[in-house]
Amino acid sequence: MFKKVPNYVRYIMTNFLAFFIYAGLFRLIFYISYANLEQASFNEIKTALSFGVRFDIKLSAILIVPLTILVLIFNDRFFTKKACKYVANIYLSLSFLCITLFYFFDFGHYDYLNTRLNASSLRFLSNLKISLQVLIQSYPIFKITFALILLSIISSKVVSLFYKRFNSANNKTATKVKVYYVFFLLLTLSFSIYNSFTHYPLRWSQAFFSKNNNVNQFALNPVLYFFDSFKFRNEGVDIVKTKRFYPAVAKELNLSIDSLNFKRTFSFSKDTLKNQPNIVIVMLESVGVVPMSYFGNPIKTTPKMDSIIKKSTLFSKFYVHKAGTAASVFSSVTGLPDVDGVRTASRNPMVIDQRIIFDQFKDYRKLYFLGGSANWANIRGIFQSNIKNLEIYEEGSYNSEERVDVWGIDDYDLFREADLKLAKVNKTNTPFVAYIQTASNHMPFTYPKQKDSFKPFTDNDISKKELEKAGFDGIKRLNALKYLDFNVGKFLERTKKSGYYDNTIFLFFGDHNTSMHATTNFKKEFDLGIQANHVPFFIHAPKYIQPKVISKFTKLVDIFPTAASIAKTPYTNYTLGANALDSTKTNNFAFIFNISNGEPSLALLKNDFLYSKKIITNEVHLHKLSGESLEDYKNELPEITKSMDSLALGYYHATKYLYLNNKK
Repeated sequence: MFKKVPNYVRYIMTNFLAFFIYAGLFRLIFYISYANLEQASFNEIKTALSFGVRFDIKLSAILIVPLTILVLIFNDRFFTKKACKYVANIYLSLSFLCITLFYFFDFGHYDYLNTRLNASSLRFLSNLKISLQVLIQSYPIFKITFALILLSIISSKVVSLFYKRFNSANNKTATKVKVYYVFFLLLTLSFSIYNSFTHYPLRWSQAFFSKNNNVNQFALNPVLYFFDSFKFRNEGVDIVKTKRFYPAVAKELNLSIDSLNFKRTFSFSKDTLKNQPNIVIVMLESVGVVPMSYFGNPIKTTPKMDSIIKKSTLFSKFYVHKAGTAASVFSSVTGLPDVDGVRTASRNPMVIDQRIIFDQFKDYRKLYFLGGSANWANIRGIFQSNIKNLEIYEEGSYNSEERVDVWGIDDYDLFREADLKLAKVNKTNTPFVAYIQTASNHMPFTYPKQKDSFKPFTDNDISKKELEKAGFDGIKRLNALKYLDFNVGKFLERTKKSGYYDNTIFLFFGDHNTSMHATTNFKKEFDLGIQANHVPFFIHAPKYIQPKVISKFTKLVDIFPTAASIAKTPYTNYTLGANALDSTKTNNFAFIFNISNGEPSLALLKNDFLYSKKIITNEVHLHKLSGESLEDYKNELPEITKSMDSLALGYYHATKYLYLNNKK
């Protein structure tokens, strides 16, 4: 049977297997000499090894693709042309050499910094002479060089041997059979690169599943990890500017100005609360203030949440830092704004390791619920590597697995499944902190024709003119919001029946506003480009805080400090958020990072002003938030402009500093 396989197909698969075995040998060396997994459990090591093998398979498949293209172009003529022989042998020899070099540098890098090789290592090239001296003085460079040469010779000989072996193979295969084998080859390589049975491919963030950093490092493949982190190589820290503008941030957050230090410890009397309250944080997908009827939308879009808000503490001037779901999840969990100008901070492997408040709820069960996969936007890494004993519930974890669209199960089933799990935890008399990430109010806006008391609007109910006046571009977007509103109300009804409503603090926030036209109520924000950032944030906990409206500026990174403070849970805050309910703190501003005309831009809301500054061109604007005029006051009010500039830059540079200096 094997002899019927075309020799060029066997040639490709043999070299693919050789790459995999070669990477596996280096993984074994790393495990024996560097991994330091004495404190890791057997299950952690097994999981890390499983991910590691998958990463090695992915690398092997990627490396073999160029050779596969060459072979398939020439087909049976591949072994008859000398040029093909030389190109193939040179490419494969260089590939093995590159892998060897990567692993050699990776071993040294890990030995030096206890982290796998990544793009930040390129900084050593800026002082090449010093780096070479350190290398020569720290490592047996001559032995390493000899080993490199020896391995290069061996791999080159093996490559030549493979070519000769399959060149001499004389098998005749029918064209139809060849097509089947080629199809199987391409399918195998494609799956090896995708490397997942889920809706998301294998990603670097999946390696960061453990609180034990050594386990996570063992799971990585340094070649893939290097290029995954390469796109973020310029995310450096300007320590001079960080220190220069730090006093402006320190003043707002009541920090010491004597040194660059963001650490604040909070403790509470043991008798403050008899029982430890539960915490449930609900991220409301694509919900801003503009589409909500509570904030004046002419269509009764959110009757359930309107009613809940009236019995809650509402922060009417709450802004997310960056308009995007992944960015908001990252910021709400880490306490740091997402200031990545290319993609999202959650996708940056250099900032995955953070000290966060979510991890500090002692004796609490910690849970994360979403309808789809936690591999989305590499969110898994943010949660799992920073929160000890976190329980992630995602597609494949639920009793109900009716996947309605790309985002997995819909919000009705998500809330139901979350309630069932939380009810079980509550029966154990163990407090919990849960993060529920909704998704139905997102394109493609999937909602049922009817669900319990929910019925969507029809074209007969709402005219196009009414939709346009309310800011909606279509009835599907309106109905998706109405469905989310229904599910929020239904969720609280379930919690009451499940018995944990009274002893739970519910925090609801929008991750960003949905795409809306300009409306009468928020036209100024639309014109200033901050409508997408203005979202609802309300805390529903009748047993713990009285309903009221707080009109000071608050921001996304304030969520967890606020939740921990209400629950009277001792915590240490290392980042930029603050308790939004603490009236003794100034902390009355909001920070926004967005892209303005293709350029990264900072914005700061404070008092009655919006200050904005483009990072590259330094173009500055100062607008009043009140009134209808879009007049620029930067020249008329230079002192306010300067003050807000210092705070905006201080917050921005402090964020970048903490990305790399807030590690566990």
